[in-house]
Amino acid sequence: MLSTINKAVCLSLWASLLSVSAAPAVTNLGPAAINLGTAGNFAILAQSGISTVPASSITGNIGVSPAAGSFLTGFSLTLSSTGVFATSIQVVGEIFAASYSAPTPVTLTTAVANMQTAYTNGVGLLNPGFTNLASGSLSGLVLTPGLYKWTTSVSIGSAGITLTGTALDVFVFQIAGTLTLAAGARVTLVGVLASNVFWVVASGVTAGSGSHVEGVILGKTAVTLQTGATMNGRILAQTFVALQQATVVG
Repeated sequence: MLSTINKAVCLSLWASLLSVSAAPAVTNLGPAAINLGTAGNFAILAQSGISTVPASSITGNIGVSPAAGSFLTGFSLTLSSTGVFATSIQVVGEIFAASYSAPTPVTLTTAVANMQTAYTNGVGLLNPGFTNLASGSLSGLVLTPGLYKWTTSVSIGSAGITLTGTALDVFVFQIAGTLTLAAGARVTLVGVLASNVFWVVASGVTAGSGSHVEGVILGKTAVTLQTGATMNGRILAQTFVALQQATVVG
């Protein structure tokens, strides 16, 4: 026979088990999201310039620093009356450059510093769940949340890749070489938010004609979106961004 105290303990434990079973904790599968700081206020941010072959379409703010406004090419810019920002028919948002009036230069300096920190933090993440997956040749794969690391370049073939998970899950792709998407290749998200997908790329990024990218590109060098390429996310590049009749929704 159980004593009254033992019965109470058993009932308490049973109630706790039922509670846990009924309401399981929801957690992120994968590393923590990379903090973008104020760089996250930009759909495209670059240090040496942004060019477009019209007509591209960008939703969100874009900026260059320490480059001047003359390194924003192909946009047919109209400077605001305050001189703080410019506009373009190709951009649904505001356009900023280090040569514009205060407080723009300081705002951009901070955003670029935050971008560089985000890249450094992304590169510095340890203990990847996957290393050199498929020798960097990705096509037709379905990937789950986690930290992925390649010591080489990565190419995404025409069959594309699918990232599957929940709105809380995070993907970080550490790529020591280049990232290239073939013409027509697509990054498809199933249950995953583009804001939780990070492409941390040490060399150039090229999205081929008609391809589609999801996520945040933290690029150490240049990023190019070729004719008709589309992107849902942000391009944060430490050198140059080139758009060729491309679409970016930040």
